[in-house]
Amino acid sequence: MLTRLPKRFWLPAAALGALLSVGAASGAESAVDPLALLETHCVRCHGGEKTKAGLDMTSREALLRGGDSGAVVVPGQPAKSLFHQMLTHEKDPGMPYKEKKLPEAAIKTFAAWIGNGVPYARAVDKTAGASAAKSDSPFTDSERNHWAFQPVKRPEPPAVKREAWVQSPIDRFILAQLEAKNLRPAPPATREQLIRRVTLDLIGLPPTPREIDDFVNDTSPKAYEKLVERLLASPHYGERWGRHWLDLARFAETDGFEHDAVRPHSWRYRDYVIRAFNADKPYDRFIREQLAGDELFPGDNEALIATGFNLLGPDMVDSSDQMLRRHLTLNDMTDTAGLAFLGLTIGCARCHDHKFEPLSQKDYYSLQAFFTPVAFQRELPVPTPQQKALYDERMAALERSEAMQALKELEAPYRQKIFEQKLGKLSPEAQEAHRTPAEQRTTDQANLALETAAMVEVNEKEISKLMSAADRQRHGELKTELKKLPQPPELPRTMALQNTNASPRTFVLIRGELSNRGEEVTPGFPGVVAEKWPVKAETSRRSALANWVASPENPLTVRVMVNRIWQHHFGRGIVPTPSDFGLRGQPPSHPELLDWLAAEFVARGWSIKQMHRLILLSSTYQQSALAAPDTLQRDPENLLFSRRQRTRLEGEVIRDSLLAISGLLNLKMGGAGVFPPIPKDLFQGAKGWTASSDKQDHQRRSIYIFARRNLRFPFLEVFDAPDSNLSCPERGRSTTAPQSLTLLNAEEVVAATEATTARLEKEAATDEERVTVLYRLALGRRPTAKELELSREFLKASPMTELCRAMFNLNAFVYVE
Repeated sequence: MLTRLPKRFWLPAAALGALLSVGAASGAESAVDPLALLETHCVRCHGGEKTKAGLDMTSREALLRGGDSGAVVVPGQPAKSLFHQMLTHEKDPGMPYKEKKLPEAAIKTFAAWIGNGVPYARAVDKTAGASAAKSDSPFTDSERNHWAFQPVKRPEPPAVKREAWVQSPIDRFILAQLEAKNLRPAPPATREQLIRRVTLDLIGLPPTPREIDDFVNDTSPKAYEKLVERLLASPHYGERWGRHWLDLARFAETDGFEHDAVRPHSWRYRDYVIRAFNADKPYDRFIREQLAGDELFPGDNEALIATGFNLLGPDMVDSSDQMLRRHLTLNDMTDTAGLAFLGLTIGCARCHDHKFEPLSQKDYYSLQAFFTPVAFQRELPVPTPQQKALYDERMAALERSEAMQALKELEAPYRQKIFEQKLGKLSPEAQEAHRTPAEQRTTDQANLALETAAMVEVNEKEISKLMSAADRQRHGELKTELKKLPQPPELPRTMALQNTNASPRTFVLIRGELSNRGEEVTPGFPGVVAEKWPVKAETSRRSALANWVASPENPLTVRVMVNRIWQHHFGRGIVPTPSDFGLRGQPPSHPELLDWLAAEFVARGWSIKQMHRLILLSSTYQQSALAAPDTLQRDPENLLFSRRQRTRLEGEVIRDSLLAISGLLNLKMGGAGVFPPIPKDLFQGAKGWTASSDKQDHQRRSIYIFARRNLRFPFLEVFDAPDSNLSCPERGRSTTAPQSLTLLNAEEVVAATEATTARLEKEAATDEERVTVLYRLALGRRPTAKELELSREFLKASPMTELCRAMFNLNAFVYVE
């Protein structure tokens, strides 16, 4: 395969003359020296300074040998030659790489040359391309100068005419664009609208009537600021904002694929994320923990749990090719790290150079090389010091006991026989890995042994089945003796990364195929972002990656995160493509504001809560959804943030609101995922969903519902719950008939209507009072006179439960202004 050439270069006089003659040729193409064209266009990357894709074009012998993709020329047959097909752009990638085709005369010259048997009438100048090149960089000016790849610079907030509207520097950036178009911002939201909006925004639960009254009646200048501080201090803040991160992290508690096996410890990562947001863990620390917590913070269980981020993707545990299984996990880790932290679609460069971005296959596998030495631990103990000390003490006592020694001696021959039987079913490579002493294994062998460990594991049931009757009886007696001794506690476990001692080699994989190795690469950052940012050889691999990603000098990381925060407050990011900051992503609507926020983020210690304060206390955030007719006409899509964008709530917030309003919500935090009941007809053919025995668990917040990949919780799925097989930067917000049917008929809604009715009967004496309380609970405001009258008429013919059901179906309930 031919690869990238610099797009701008100086031509030596001889080559320039050759090209001019090519451009003017009319039937005399053969007069042009094809070797001069090779020197001008091809040799620098193919046999000169480099040998891209394994292709050397500096001699006939090397050219006929071909490259990583096989033969590139068929002497005498230009139409069948890959080289000619790439020149004519019939085959990808077209050559010159990411350029317009060469002049037709030049292509004809090459065709005639191939037709003549690719003769080399003279020696090729291997340095011609190098002397012609204007720059050693493989990137064009437009690629290097793309806005997202530039250093973050803190702009001065612009001057505006309506100074009285400004409550935050943010407002200056927004107002300046509005004034430039002779538009005015929307009026402020009412206090009832504002408290409902910010409460749902920050904790994902509706405000109570008492909280609404306290805020509305608080006349102090700091009333709204106090409200924001109260919500940021709530433990439910982490549950709300942790959910946003879990979408990015493709969090699930099962493996996916056919068997969708349960991951019994993955919930620890979910709880880690919630704790991190509640503690306002600095985002740069949050990054480092997830990419290299085991290296950078040894002995810190939180940081160890954080590395589970890398293993959250789908996993085919029963794969017959465990090396391929590992490779797919490495691909998933690489892709997700690029999307979540950098906003780069680097996964598109896995099989070939990125078609639209300045990201090469070498970039992809250089990034993956940071991860290749690791062992994937799916049940790593993370005990407290006290738990570990007690465990070690009791395990030592058990090991010293006569019963344990006798038990091991009795089991040994049976265990070995079963092990050999299971080992014989594995691939030759896996068998060799297990037979090699652990300290002598290569990294690939260590990982292969780890990945296949479950397949050769021998359990007591298998041993007992194989034993003779006498041995089986003796085995039972010894087990009984052991049970009388103090038992070690069950240790908490987690999914995590751990380093191995070996340093594996990493290769570009041709077409992304594990068996088709190309150029060897070392750990490195995407060149277009970090062209002159070397990786220090003495630095641990993932530590180097984590420190680069979390560096304030990295132009992508801070921009990507502040854009995500803005997106979740306004329904759309300043950059509308939150995980694509590349050339094909959409540009920022307010680039100066984005950079100001990014610079402020770093200046404020990477504090996410500080960014909330900046945004929430601005006039921009506090606008109502009402806008003047001319604003609606000239800014119909609200690209200028000229008003509040009405946004439908996520399924989790709708369900949690139903539970909160009805008084059923169980606010218990943390722990293993719970299983609320689901309709039996939806469960047909699925597995692993038995409703939790404790009915209180059925009313837990939605973030704690067990996250099964192959069976998303129905209520959440209908409201666009994301596919956890991939990183989700932005949820869809569809409007479908099943959503209406769910809000009318789902068991969650029926239970909520009944419980809400019971609550209203306790808290209000008359129907009119109950209607008022219902409006305040569901919509955060009192009913208008017309709404009150309509409700009275409705209740003459229908029970209060039906009015509750109607309220839960209002747009005003599932949308927030």
